[in-house]
Amino acid sequence: MSTTLAVDTSTVVAAALAVDGRIAASATVDDTRAHAEELMPLVQRVAAEAGVALADVDRVVAGVGPGPFTGLRVGVVTATTLAEVLGVPVTGACSLDAVAAEWAATGAPEEFLVVSDARRKEVYWARYDGTGRRVAGPEVSAPDTLPALPLAGPGAHLAGEASGPVALDAGWLAAADLPDAGLEPLYLRRPDAEVPTRTKSTLGAPRLALRRTR
Repeated sequence: MSTTLAVDTSTVVAAALAVDGRIAASATVDDTRAHAEELMPLVQRVAAEAGVALADVDRVVAGVGPGPFTGLRVGVVTATTLAEVLGVPVTGACSLDAVAAEWAATGAPEEFLVVSDARRKEVYWARYDGTGRRVAGPEVSAPDTLPALPLAGPGAHLAGEASGPVALDAGWLAAADLPDAGLEPLYLRRPDAEVPTRTKSTLGAPRLALRRTR
């Protein structure tokens, strides 16, 4: 029996278990700001629902985005730490590929886009053929610049009307045979918070007037 655990924090918090290529349990927590607090309890919950002990996991898959810096980091670090503790291999998969795999399995059009919210009035997106194979992307763009194709994914509403799945189900990360994307998170943009690279100039700063006393 082969058991795969998948976690994804590219949007909300998601975890799933697949046994012999079939989704055994999958769940999400719709919170975009509590990834660190919610992920491990969610992993334990799906393991209990699937009736699988974490010690029986053979492989771990991490959704590597694209997504925001903090959220992705939590998911990838959790996945790699679990894999190390369990002594099993860990791989990364593009999170958008999971949505594409689900749509392809239920009858997708010949070409389509999977879209997620990148904030700042932009979206992350990738282009797929009818088999769920990614043929372009992922990229980050303004919604009105996307190709005119059927839409799926949690950010589809930002670019038009969704025709396919809108939620990212981590079960497809666990069960589908997705391309290995490595474990480097797909940020696609620089993080909002950055370490200053230049020393702040003091020129022009107000001077204190000192009064000499006798």
